[in-house]
Amino acid sequence: MATTEFTVTGMTCGNCERHVSEEVSAIEGVESVAVSHVTGILSVTASRDIDDADVIAAVDEAGYEAVRA
Repeated sequence: MATTEFTVTGMTCGNCERHVSEEVSAIEGVESVAVSHVTGILSVTASRDIDDADVIAAVDEAGYEAVRA
């Protein structure tokens, strides 16, 4: 398993974290997601290679912006 980190902007609360977590967790192969509105860091652990664009699109769908850290 590999873990990749992203910087997410626009999150201000725990509910923001939940939205991001739900969208990213829906990506096939994602095993776990950790996200913090305080640090703006999203860590994604996957059982296979996940395309960064898929994670960024999921974060966008949640209403935020992400770039690979």
